[in-house]
Amino acid sequence: MPKSNSSLETIAILSPGDMGHAVGRLLREHEVRVLTCLYGRSPRTKMLSEQAGITDVPTMKELVEQSDLILSITVSEAVPQLCQEVADAIAATRTKLLFAECNAISPQLSREMESLISATGSRYVDASIIGGPPRNGSSPRFYASGSHAAEMEGLKERGLDVRVIGPDTGQASGIKMCYAAMTKGTAALFTELLMAAEMLGLSKDLLAEFQSSQPAVHQRMEGWLPGLPAKANRWVSEMQEIEATFDGLGLTPLIFQGVADMYRLVGSTSMGEETPENRDENRSLGETIQQLAAHMKRG
Repeated sequence: MPKSNSSLETIAILSPGDMGHAVGRLLREHEVRVLTCLYGRSPRTKMLSEQAGITDVPTMKELVEQSDLILSITVSEAVPQLCQEVADAIAATRTKLLFAECNAISPQLSREMESLISATGSRYVDASIIGGPPRNGSSPRFYASGSHAAEMEGLKERGLDVRVIGPDTGQASGIKMCYAAMTKGTAALFTELLMAAEMLGLSKDLLAEFQSSQPAVHQRMEGWLPGLPAKANRWVSEMQEIEATFDGLGLTPLIFQGVADMYRLVGSTSMGEETPENRDENRSLGETIQQLAAHMKRG
């Protein structure tokens, strides 16, 4: 059943993890009906969804029938399967809706997902999110591109910072790839060089040098790296998408093969079992690096 192009009264979040549940909570604060389908999801995702007050519907078919817009917010590796599930449900119910693919994926993959969704008669938006989960009413930047991107602007009235940046699918996903290459690429570089210094017995001296000559870099290390293990496993597939993006442009993919390897390594440690909710908030930068170096020596 077709829905109005301008109506965004009911929005579905797939799936309500770290970012998704916080986006859902912000939308609810702006009186939007927010849905999800938790079938097959982890207990943690279910807990986050309940905390955000998101309404669970039992099947994907019911979800697409009730939604004006679906925001796909998941891990990069889950995108093809999720888009296929949504496309199958849309086709089975003969509904029409707006689907925004908001994940950290290459422009090439976004164009593939557009073909999948558009084949059902629904409308696709290439989107990406830059910034942390919404807190205290703030919103990360939602970049949008493609022929239906303007429809996302209705979310500005519902608390989201939406920025339409162009008419072509791949522009919004591309800006995320380039931005994450800087933030997560440098975080992996910082982690590896500090581990090397620790294993060489030079960690204190190197950190003192950074603090003296590169204070902004030192501050970034202290702010970023202690919490990195809780996210490392989820970032591996995102680095693979950056690798594919750069490779598709004729640039070297080798840098981000190495970055993905670093996140696999960090994720394989005991700290990699943490989640953002239960990570050790008191662990310092030095303690984090010491534990990673010790893992290497044991391995």
